[in-house]
Amino acid sequence: MYGLKLDWMETPEAPYYTLEDYTGPEARWCPGCGDFAVLTAAQRLCRDEQLAPEKTVFVSGIGCSSRFPHYMKTYGFHGLHGRALPVACGIRARRPDLNIFVATGDGDCCSIGSAHWIHAVRYNMRMVVMMFDNNVYGLTKNQTSPTSPEGLRTYTHPRGAPIEGMDPLQVSLAVRGVSFIAQTVDFNPQHLLATLTAAYHHPGFAFVRILQRCPHYTPRAFAPLQENPSMMSLLVHPDGIDGGESMTRLFPNRIEHDPSDLRGARVIAEAEQGIPVGLLYKNDSVPRYDHASASGLSATREDRVKLLEQQLDWFRI
Repeated sequence: MYGLKLDWMETPEAPYYTLEDYTGPEARWCPGCGDFAVLTAAQRLCRDEQLAPEKTVFVSGIGCSSRFPHYMKTYGFHGLHGRALPVACGIRARRPDLNIFVATGDGDCCSIGSAHWIHAVRYNMRMVVMMFDNNVYGLTKNQTSPTSPEGLRTYTHPRGAPIEGMDPLQVSLAVRGVSFIAQTVDFNPQHLLATLTAAYHHPGFAFVRILQRCPHYTPRAFAPLQENPSMMSLLVHPDGIDGGESMTRLFPNRIEHDPSDLRGARVIAEAEQGIPVGLLYKNDSVPRYDHASASGLSATREDRVKLLEQQLDWFRI
């Protein structure tokens, strides 16, 4: 092939994705909503990890946070109330090549979706679950949610919530099969991004609870934490969340915690003093249900049609 110009045979360089490649339509949340911070962190994560938009999907249920897929320039699925996790599990079962993120709220996940949440933790399918917790039903205008603190006045409990709210960390850590539990806050962008990045690299079900401000209905829910960072305890360990020294200085209280210690994680989650921020538990060796159910992924279209027809024959009269 002497003398033949071969420039056309060169392999094209892989594209470099910028933030604009992940930025969808203008987000429509209330000014000051913590959801904006999470959206920015998710877009930065996709950019930093160079996730192909056509290989990335955001799944949600119903709620303010569940508008998330509309604002990402990736694939998205806006599901039914409480049903984000079974949809995401279904996608993971058939599309192991995709990067899967779930946006769900305290009402969407911990109330109508509670059974799906528990079993999704147990299945340990690989995905990042961002649970936005603002202690209230915001989209439906100020009803008590499962995580509302006792005494919070809402339209459903104008005299105050009569019982103590549930703790998603304790619930998740109690499920057999749990493999990654972390907690972060929307008002610390550096820690938020570092936490989501660690969750993305976890080879299993990564559950991240995000303490998220609702400026309209629970504007003071997490204000004390912003005004007095000593009310939080940063979990530090070489295998924990690495947000850099500048981030660490923002937290005067620190707890040395090995994230492989499940019992220790439960003790920290149950403690009444010091809101834990960081990685509570991580176990890369927990079996994944999507590995056990990965049969037939290589079947051709003709094979799938044949199998479907065989199953439909069971209903022949």
